[in-house]
Amino acid sequence: MEAVEVNGYTIEPGADLGGANLERANLERANLERANLERANLTRANLTRANLVGAYLGWTDLTEANFVGADLRGAYLGWANLVGADLSGANLRRAILEGARLQGADLEGVGLTEANLERVGLGWANLTEANLVGANLRRAILEGARLQGADLEGAGLTEANLERVGLGWANLT
Repeated sequence: MEAVEVNGYTIEPGADLGGANLERANLERANLERANLERANLTRANLTRANLVGAYLGWTDLTEANFVGADLRGAYLGWANLVGADLSGANLRRAILEGARLQGADLEGVGLTEANLERVGLGWANLTEANLVGANLRRAILEGARLQGADLEGAGLTEANLERVGLGWANLT
């Protein structure tokens, strides 16, 4: 995707969109590799299959955003609000989500290999069939989360809240 204008902002790799208001923006297949989206408003934005490799989304409002099939490898999403977001099938390998809020989010089949999820809020989230191999879930709140069929091999779960978590067929080795 070439550079395009959305809500008066130029959408392109490396774009500086810190604080931008992109609420409900259609960014399907957008190339925002290494873009700065710190503290931006992307509430209910469509980021289906978007390229956000290495993007900075710290403290960003991503409430109910759609990231289906998006590539977020190595992205920084620390302290971001992803409550109710759909990240199913997204690739978040080695992404940093420390302190992010993902309550009720759909992360079915998501790739979170070696991701940092320390202190993340994943209460009542759907992590069915998620790949969490080597992920850091230290002090994560997973209360009521669905982890059926998830691969947690080598994942760090020290001090994680696992109350009422569904772990049927999950790999915890």
